[in-house]
Amino acid sequence: MTSNKNTGASSDLETRLIEQDHHSIKLWLRLLTCSSLIERKLRTALREEFNTTLPRFDFLAQLDRVPEGLSMGELSNRMMVSGGNVSGIAGQLVKEGLISRRAVPENRRTFIVKLSPKGRRFFQKMAVSHEQWVISLLGELSMEDVNQIMGLLGKVKATLGQN
Repeated sequence: MTSNKNTGASSDLETRLIEQDHHSIKLWLRLLTCSSLIERKLRTALREEFNTTLPRFDFLAQLDRVPEGLSMGELSNRMMVSGGNVSGIAGQLVKEGLISRRAVPENRRTFIVKLSPKGRRFFQKMAVSHEQWVISLLGELSMEDVNQIMGLLGKVKATLGQN
């Protein structure tokens, strides 16, 4: 994965903070900055190594988890994007032979999509690289650090689920 030392400054959302900002705002911007930095590096690596996008990777990853296929609505929900976004990606992937799409006999407006053998091979190559990229980005954290961060983020997630 290539490294661009300049990407950090432009996406560091914490630069807009001032000392008087509430600690919750500081935390939110730290989380957002970290997420944005990781996502930017993964997007770049996917584009450079596989000539693909993160949404296409995510689409294929969802199908890899469910070999029997998913409806377009299920994909939309899992990816947390609109049906239109999913349809556009599906159309491209069908043309490239990476997925198959078939209508459900009981409901001709519902389509089930699943990975083709070619799509499964392509995704598996990307998944191996993706895992290595994530490890290279976060692998210097100790297990103790990871456990502490996971525990704290678990509390944040639980709190958000209550609201």
